[in-house]
Amino acid sequence: MRLVTRGDLDGLTAAVLITEMEQVDEILLVHPQDVTEQKVEITADDILANLPYDPRSGMWFDHHAHTIMPEGEYQGAYAVAPSVARVIYDYYASDKLKRFAHLVTETDRFDSADLTRDDIENPQDVILLGFLIDPRTGMGGDFRSQFNSLVERIRTKSLTTVINDVDIREQTTAFRRDDQNFREFLLAHSKVHDKVVVTDFRGIENVPVGNRFLIYSTFPDCNVSLRIQWGPGKKLVALNIGHSIFDRSCTVDVGELCRNYGGGGHRGAGGCVLRPRAANLAIKIVTEKLRKN
Repeated sequence: MRLVTRGDLDGLTAAVLITEMEQVDEILLVHPQDVTEQKVEITADDILANLPYDPRSGMWFDHHAHTIMPEGEYQGAYAVAPSVARVIYDYYASDKLKRFAHLVTETDRFDSADLTRDDIENPQDVILLGFLIDPRTGMGGDFRSQFNSLVERIRTKSLTTVINDVDIREQTTAFRRDDQNFREFLLAHSKVHDKVVVTDFRGIENVPVGNRFLIYSTFPDCNVSLRIQWGPGKKLVALNIGHSIFDRSCTVDVGELCRNYGGGGHRGAGGCVLRPRAANLAIKIVTEKLRKN
């Protein structure tokens, strides 16, 4: 079977759990919008995880609050949960997966942004790994190969050993070294609209490596962030919106807001992609809705 999922920590943990329980021959990393628009050929031999439902799939797992539910029966599981990894872990309820309990718990925290200031300033263990493999951090490299390699390493070695592998240590060094550069970048390329901080990456060729939650400690008076960047090949504009993890006063349902533009997510975080010609107007509307709270 083929596993189709997202290239982030929740997708990674989902891949670890599913490959323990199912015969997975290939892992495909896709953007949710590609599934929604049926740009990915899905068959009954596919397992979808952390992605919108596709009736052609054999199994489906998801946890997003604003998911469009399938009609009738389906194989797999859906629940509003901190992570899709939690949904999968509970679905199988197998002794084989108990050794991954810590990984799942920390994935819950990372994917639901239930993080402390120390997690942001000095991430360790699974939280650190989550930042390193998050495409929004910008570590670069052969992401798909690393993702597949990490699935196998986490299945066969301890997390401590994986974190101390040479490639992970090198990435950690680069990640920590560039933190200050990224803070300066955020200050230079962000605009504050009342309690909304908007960072536009579209005009920048070389964005520094950076932890996406640093925006909240850099702009502590803001309660929600809007991040704008180009998608692959500059064919689409990606918006990522998140409630501050330090100031929880934003009342906008971000997942529902993004769903209006073909995306989705949770109450506190979500994303969507826009056609370039329509992007600037949509960004103004979204910013104003966030500003009005």
